Amino acid sequence: MHVKTGDMVVLIAGKERGEKGRVLKVLPGANRVVVEGRNIIKRHMKPNPLIGREGGIIEREAPIHASNVALYSEKLQGPVRTQKRFVGADGQLYASRQEALATFEEAPARLKKVRFSPKSEEIFD
Repeated sequence: MHVKTGDMVVLIAGKERGEKGRVLKVLPGANRVVVEGRNIIKRHMKPNPLIGREGGIIEREAPIHASNVALYSEKLQGPVRTQKRFVGADGQLYASRQEALATFEEAPARLKKVRFSPKSEEIFD
């Protein structure tokens, strides 16, 4: 998924297009995300004394499809697309894993992969 829990995102489609919010939960199996304060739905709940729930109309956030959100760039003050990049031994970003491994004298157990926006030249991770 191109977004993670805690990311600031912008809704790019739907009734709340252009609104910003923080990702509360990522549901990769359904390819959906829950954004704080966005896509509010109302549920009519019965009281359940066993779990201590009162009855009434409860408002909560519903999941939004991941394709309808984009990462928010502080630099550009708007949505940006990202690409995956690998960090080499010199701290440079490389497009492929092989290029990044070539910069190390001894291959590390794991390479660091980051989300990079070429438009704003920001790293999200």
